[in-house]
Amino acid sequence: MIEEACVAIDTVSERDRRLREAKYARRNKMRYIDRLLNELEMLNLAEQREVPTQLAVALNRLVHETDVVAKSEEVERPGTVTAAMDVLYEIQDSLMENPIGDE
Repeated sequence: MIEEACVAIDTVSERDRRLREAKYARRNKMRYIDRLLNELEMLNLAEQREVPTQLAVALNRLVHETDVVAKSEEVERPGTVTAAMDVLYEIQDSLMENPIGDE
């Protein structure tokens, strides 16, 4: 009986640990998206239309790490700063629509 209780406790503890890790990963991804959006907004305010290579690479990596259906031409290399922002908002929306656990 004690062994069964120990196994049950280990199972619940492991599930809670995985859930906590998923929540932290999601929160960190949201913070990263916010940081990219801030950089893009600064470029937009400066009336720069083209996305710098470094931001385009970061956006592309984020899109490939995230299960988001976006327009393929915008994903590979957004043509404008506003198109890049739209892709990030789409990713952000998908993360908010799919909460993890009791967030």
